[in-house]
Amino acid sequence: MGERAATIAVIQMCSGTDVHKNLEIACALVHEAADQGATYIQLPEYFNFYGPASAFADVRETIPGPTTTRLGEIAGARHVNVHIGSMLEISPESEKSYNTSVVLDTSGAPRFTYRKTHLFDIEVPEQISYHESRAIRAGDALVVATLDEFALGMSVCFDVRFPELYRHLALHGASAFAVPAAFSAATGPAHWEVLLRARAIENHAFVFSATQVGTTSEGLSTYGHAMVIDPWGEVLREATSSGEEVLVASIDLDDVATRRSQINVLGRRRPDLYGDLDGGA
Repeated sequence: MGERAATIAVIQMCSGTDVHKNLEIACALVHEAADQGATYIQLPEYFNFYGPASAFADVRETIPGPTTTRLGEIAGARHVNVHIGSMLEISPESEKSYNTSVVLDTSGAPRFTYRKTHLFDIEVPEQISYHESRAIRAGDALVVATLDEFALGMSVCFDVRFPELYRHLALHGASAFAVPAAFSAATGPAHWEVLLRARAIENHAFVFSATQVGTTSEGLSTYGHAMVIDPWGEVLREATSSGEEVLVASIDLDDVATRRSQINVLGRRRPDLYGDLDGGA
Protein backbone atom coordinates (compact mmCIF):
# COMPACT_ATOMS: atom_id res chain seq x y z
CA MET A 1 0.00 0.00 0.00
CA GLY A 2 1.30 3.43 -0.98
CA GLU A 3 1.57 6.50 1.20
CA ARG A 4 -1.92 7.68 0.23
CA ALA A 5 -4.38 5.06 1.43
CA ALA A 6 -8.07 5.04 2.28
CA THR A 7 -10.46 2.53 3.79
CA ILE A 8 -13.85 2.38 2.13
CA ALA A 9 -16.93 0.21 2.52
CA VAL A 10 -19.82 -0.83 0.27
CA ILE A 11 -22.94 -2.35 1.78
CA GLN A 12 -25.23 -5.01 0.38
CA MET A 13 -28.85 -4.92 1.58
CA CYS A 14 -32.14 -6.77 1.09
CA SER A 15 -34.45 -3.77 1.35
CA GLY A 16 -38.23 -4.01 1.14
CA THR A 17 -41.15 -1.67 1.70
CA ASP A 18 -40.74 -1.05 5.45
CA VAL A 19 -38.93 2.30 5.50
CA HIS A 20 -38.30 2.30 9.25
CA LYS A 21 -36.89 -1.22 9.23
CA ASN A 22 -34.68 -0.53 6.20
CA LEU A 23 -33.30 2.62 7.80
CA GLU A 24 -32.56 0.86 11.09
CA ILE A 25 -30.71 -1.94 9.26
CA ALA A 26 -28.76 0.60 7.21
CA CYS A 27 -27.73 2.51 10.35
CA ALA A 28 -26.48 -0.69 11.98
CA LEU A 29 -24.50 -1.64 8.87
CA VAL A 30 -22.97 1.86 8.63
CA HIS A 31 -21.82 1.54 12.24
CA GLU A 32 -20.37 -1.91 11.43
CA ALA A 33 -18.41 -0.44 8.52
CA ALA A 34 -17.14 2.45 10.68
CA ASP A 35 -16.10 -0.04 13.38
CA GLN A 36 -13.89 -1.69 10.73
CA GLY A 37 -12.17 1.60 9.93
CA ALA A 38 -14.06 2.73 6.83
CA THR A 39 -14.17 6.50 6.35
CA TYR A 40 -16.31 6.38 3.18
CA ILE A 41 -19.39 4.14 3.44
CA GLN A 42 -21.81 3.56 0.57
CA LEU A 43 -25.38 2.25 0.75
CA PRO A 44 -27.24 0.76 -2.25
CA GLU A 45 -29.83 2.23 -4.59
CA TYR A 46 -33.34 2.52 -3.09
CA PHE A 47 -31.81 1.60 0.27
CA ASN A 48 -34.73 2.72 2.46
CA PHE A 49 -37.60 1.65 0.19
CA TYR A 50 -37.53 -0.97 -2.54
CA GLY A 51 -41.03 -1.70 -3.70
CA PRO A 52 -43.82 -0.78 -6.12
CA ALA A 53 -43.96 2.62 -7.77
CA SER A 54 -47.53 3.02 -6.55
CA ALA A 55 -46.12 3.69 -3.07
CA PHE A 56 -43.39 6.14 -4.06
CA ALA A 57 -45.49 9.22 -3.26
CA ASP A 58 -45.98 7.98 0.30
CA VAL A 59 -42.28 7.58 1.13
CA ARG A 60 -40.43 10.25 -0.85
CA GLU A 61 -38.80 13.06 1.10
CA THR A 62 -37.12 16.41 0.84
CA ILE A 63 -33.34 16.68 1.07
CA PRO A 64 -32.44 17.61 3.77
CA GLY A 65 -35.15 15.55 5.43
CA PRO A 66 -35.71 12.83 8.04
CA THR A 67 -33.53 10.20 6.37
CA THR A 68 -30.55 12.44 5.68
CA THR A 69 -30.83 13.85 9.21
CA ARG A 70 -30.75 10.40 10.81
CA LEU A 71 -27.80 9.17 8.77
CA GLY A 72 -26.13 12.55 9.09
CA GLU A 73 -26.09 12.15 12.86
CA ILE A 74 -24.14 8.91 12.42
CA ALA A 75 -21.79 10.45 9.84
CA GLY A 76 -21.01 13.32 12.21
CA ALA A 77 -20.65 11.15 15.30
CA ARG A 78 -18.39 8.62 13.56
CA HIS A 79 -16.61 11.27 11.45
CA VAL A 80 -17.20 9.39 8.20
CA ASN A 81 -18.62 10.19 4.77
CA VAL A 82 -21.91 8.31 4.31
CA HIS A 83 -23.08 7.91 0.73
CA ILE A 84 -26.83 7.38 0.58
CA GLY A 85 -26.81 5.20 -2.54
CA SER A 86 -30.23 6.48 -3.47
CA MET A 87 -33.59 7.37 -2.01
CA LEU A 88 -36.82 8.81 -3.34
CA GLU A 89 -36.89 12.62 -3.35
CA ILE A 90 -39.82 14.93 -4.00
CA SER A 91 -39.63 16.45 -7.49
CA PRO A 92 -41.47 19.36 -9.17
CA GLU A 93 -43.76 16.81 -10.87
CA SER A 94 -46.45 15.63 -8.49
CA GLU A 95 -46.71 12.23 -10.17
CA LYS A 96 -42.95 11.61 -10.27
CA SER A 97 -40.05 11.46 -7.80
CA TYR A 98 -36.30 11.81 -8.19
CA ASN A 99 -34.05 8.80 -7.61
CA THR A 100 -31.46 10.71 -5.64
CA SER A 101 -27.96 9.94 -4.36
CA VAL A 102 -26.58 11.98 -1.45
CA VAL A 103 -23.11 12.18 0.08
CA LEU A 104 -23.15 13.24 3.73
CA ASP A 105 -19.85 14.73 4.84
CA THR A 106 -18.04 14.10 8.11
CA SER A 107 -20.07 16.83 9.81
CA GLY A 108 -23.26 15.02 8.79
CA ALA A 109 -24.38 17.63 6.28
CA PRO A 110 -25.72 16.61 2.83
CA ARG A 111 -22.84 18.02 0.79
CA PHE A 112 -23.33 16.49 -2.68
CA THR A 113 -26.56 15.49 -4.41
CA TYR A 114 -26.94 13.61 -7.69
CA ARG A 115 -30.26 12.73 -9.30
CA LYS A 116 -30.13 9.64 -11.52
CA THR A 117 -29.89 10.75 -15.13
CA HIS A 118 -30.35 7.49 -17.09
CA LEU A 119 -33.57 5.71 -16.15
CA PHE A 120 -34.06 1.96 -16.21
CA ASP A 121 -36.52 1.33 -19.04
CA ILE A 122 -36.11 -2.23 -20.30
CA GLU A 123 -38.00 -4.90 -22.23
CA VAL A 124 -36.39 -8.33 -22.32
CA PRO A 125 -39.09 -10.79 -23.47
CA GLU A 126 -39.92 -13.49 -20.93
CA GLN A 127 -37.32 -12.10 -18.49
CA ILE A 128 -38.02 -8.54 -17.40
CA SER A 129 -40.22 -5.56 -18.20
CA TYR A 130 -39.60 -2.41 -16.19
CA HIS A 131 -40.07 1.31 -16.86
CA GLU A 132 -38.49 3.50 -14.22
CA SER A 133 -39.31 6.64 -16.21
CA ARG A 134 -43.03 6.20 -15.51
CA ALA A 135 -42.51 7.12 -11.86
CA ILE A 136 -39.08 8.79 -11.78
CA ARG A 137 -38.02 12.15 -13.17
CA ALA A 138 -34.50 12.11 -14.63
CA GLY A 139 -31.88 14.46 -13.23
CA ASP A 140 -30.11 16.86 -15.56
CA ALA A 141 -26.69 17.43 -13.95
CA LEU A 142 -23.55 15.37 -13.41
CA VAL A 143 -21.64 15.57 -10.13
CA VAL A 144 -18.06 14.99 -8.98
CA ALA A 145 -17.99 14.93 -5.18
CA THR A 146 -14.66 16.29 -3.93
CA LEU A 147 -13.97 14.41 -0.71
CA ASP A 148 -10.84 14.73 1.40
CA GLU A 149 -9.39 11.47 0.10
CA PHE A 150 -10.57 11.27 -3.53
CA ALA A 151 -12.82 12.84 -6.15
CA LEU A 152 -15.94 10.72 -6.58
CA GLY A 153 -17.91 10.64 -9.82
CA MET A 154 -21.51 9.97 -8.87
CA SER A 155 -23.86 7.63 -10.73
CA VAL A 156 -26.66 5.16 -10.00
CA CYS A 157 -27.20 1.63 -11.34
CA PHE A 158 -28.44 1.85 -14.99
CA ASP A 159 -26.03 4.76 -15.54
CA VAL A 160 -23.27 2.10 -15.73
CA ARG A 161 -24.36 1.27 -19.29
CA PHE A 162 -23.34 4.73 -20.53
CA PRO A 163 -19.53 4.91 -20.73
CA GLU A 164 -19.57 8.50 -21.96
CA LEU A 165 -20.90 9.58 -18.55
CA TYR A 166 -17.89 8.09 -16.74
CA ARG A 167 -15.39 9.46 -19.24
CA HIS A 168 -16.88 12.91 -18.70
CA LEU A 169 -16.60 12.49 -14.92
CA ALA A 170 -12.98 11.32 -15.24
CA LEU A 171 -12.10 14.30 -17.44
CA HIS A 172 -13.53 16.52 -14.70
CA GLY A 173 -11.29 15.05 -12.04
CA ALA A 174 -13.00 11.88 -10.81
CA SER A 175 -10.57 9.24 -9.56
CA ALA A 176 -13.33 6.93 -8.31
CA PHE A 177 -16.88 6.17 -9.40
CA ALA A 178 -19.86 5.42 -7.18
CA VAL A 179 -22.34 2.95 -8.69
CA PRO A 180 -24.92 2.10 -6.01
CA ALA A 181 -27.39 -0.30 -7.58
CA ALA A 182 -30.46 -2.49 -7.50
CA PHE A 183 -29.26 -4.35 -10.59
CA SER A 184 -31.70 -6.77 -12.16
CA ALA A 185 -31.20 -10.48 -11.50
CA ALA A 186 -32.21 -11.10 -15.13
CA THR A 187 -29.27 -9.19 -16.62
CA GLY A 188 -26.80 -9.35 -13.74
CA PRO A 189 -25.07 -12.67 -14.49
CA ALA A 190 -24.08 -11.58 -18.01
CA HIS A 191 -23.60 -7.84 -17.59
CA TRP A 192 -22.89 -6.66 -14.03
CA GLU A 193 -19.22 -7.42 -13.44
CA VAL A 194 -18.30 -6.78 -17.09
CA LEU A 195 -19.79 -3.29 -17.03
CA LEU A 196 -18.24 -2.30 -13.69
CA ARG A 197 -14.79 -3.53 -14.64
CA ALA A 198 -15.00 -1.82 -18.03
CA ARG A 199 -15.78 1.54 -16.40
CA ALA A 200 -12.76 1.08 -14.12
CA ILE A 201 -10.37 -0.05 -16.88
CA GLU A 202 -11.25 2.51 -19.52
CA ASN A 203 -10.75 5.42 -17.08
CA HIS A 204 -8.23 3.86 -14.65
CA ALA A 205 -10.46 4.72 -11.71
CA PHE A 206 -11.76 2.91 -8.66
CA VAL A 207 -15.37 1.68 -8.76
CA PHE A 208 -17.43 1.34 -5.58
CA SER A 209 -20.77 -0.41 -5.88
CA ALA A 210 -23.18 -1.13 -3.04
CA THR A 211 -26.11 -3.30 -4.07
CA GLN A 212 -29.52 -4.72 -3.37
CA VAL A 213 -29.85 -8.52 -3.38
CA GLY A 214 -32.70 -11.02 -3.35
CA THR A 215 -36.36 -10.99 -4.31
CA THR A 216 -38.93 -8.77 -2.60
CA SER A 217 -42.47 -9.88 -1.73
CA GLU A 218 -43.59 -7.97 -4.83
CA GLY A 219 -41.31 -10.05 -7.03
CA LEU A 220 -38.53 -7.50 -7.66
CA SER A 221 -35.35 -9.58 -8.07
CA THR A 222 -31.88 -8.07 -7.76
CA TYR A 223 -28.48 -9.58 -8.47
CA GLY A 224 -26.36 -8.42 -5.53
CA HIS A 225 -22.60 -8.88 -5.96
CA ALA A 226 -21.54 -5.61 -4.34
CA MET A 227 -18.02 -4.82 -5.52
CA VAL A 228 -14.90 -2.75 -5.04
CA ILE A 229 -12.74 -2.59 -8.18
CA ASP A 230 -9.31 -1.02 -8.63
CA PRO A 231 -8.04 1.13 -11.54
CA TRP A 232 -6.54 -1.94 -13.27
CA GLY A 233 -9.94 -3.63 -13.30
CA GLU A 234 -9.15 -6.09 -10.54
CA VAL A 235 -12.00 -6.99 -8.19
CA LEU A 236 -10.74 -6.23 -4.68
CA ARG A 237 -13.90 -7.26 -2.85
CA GLU A 238 -17.13 -8.93 -3.96
CA ALA A 239 -20.24 -9.94 -2.05
CA THR A 240 -20.98 -13.63 -2.53
CA SER A 241 -23.99 -14.18 -0.27
CA SER A 242 -27.70 -13.68 -0.84
CA GLY A 243 -27.96 -11.50 2.26
CA GLU A 244 -26.64 -8.38 3.92
CA GLU A 245 -22.89 -7.83 3.76
CA VAL A 246 -20.42 -5.10 4.64
CA LEU A 247 -17.40 -5.14 2.34
CA VAL A 248 -14.42 -3.13 3.60
CA ALA A 249 -11.38 -2.50 1.42
CA SER A 250 -8.13 -0.60 1.87
CA ILE A 251 -7.23 1.15 -1.36
CA ASP A 252 -4.05 2.79 -2.64
CA LEU A 253 -5.10 6.23 -3.88
CA ASP A 254 -1.85 6.65 -5.83
CA ASP A 255 -2.84 3.68 -8.00
CA VAL A 256 -4.99 5.96 -10.16
CA ALA A 257 -2.10 8.21 -11.19
CA THR A 258 0.19 5.21 -11.65
CA ARG A 259 -2.16 3.40 -14.02
CA ARG A 260 -3.06 6.57 -15.93
CA SER A 261 0.64 7.26 -16.52
CA GLN A 262 1.20 3.70 -17.76
CA ILE A 263 -1.70 3.72 -20.24
CA ASN A 264 -2.61 7.35 -20.83
CA VAL A 265 -6.14 6.82 -22.18
CA LEU A 266 -7.31 10.24 -21.03
CA GLY A 267 -4.37 12.15 -22.47
CA ARG A 268 -4.33 10.31 -25.81
CA ARG A 269 -7.97 10.92 -26.69
CA ARG A 270 -8.71 12.42 -30.13
CA PRO A 271 -11.75 14.64 -29.48
CA ASP A 272 -11.12 16.37 -32.82
CA LEU A 273 -12.28 13.13 -34.48
CA TYR A 274 -15.35 12.55 -32.37
CA GLY A 275 -17.78 14.74 -34.31
CA ASP A 276 -19.74 13.85 -37.42
CA LEU A 277 -18.37 11.13 -39.68
CA ASP A 278 -17.16 12.31 -43.08
CA GLY A 279 -18.90 9.51 -44.98
CA GLY A 280 -15.64 8.16 -46.45
CA ALA A 281 -15.07 4.52 -47.23
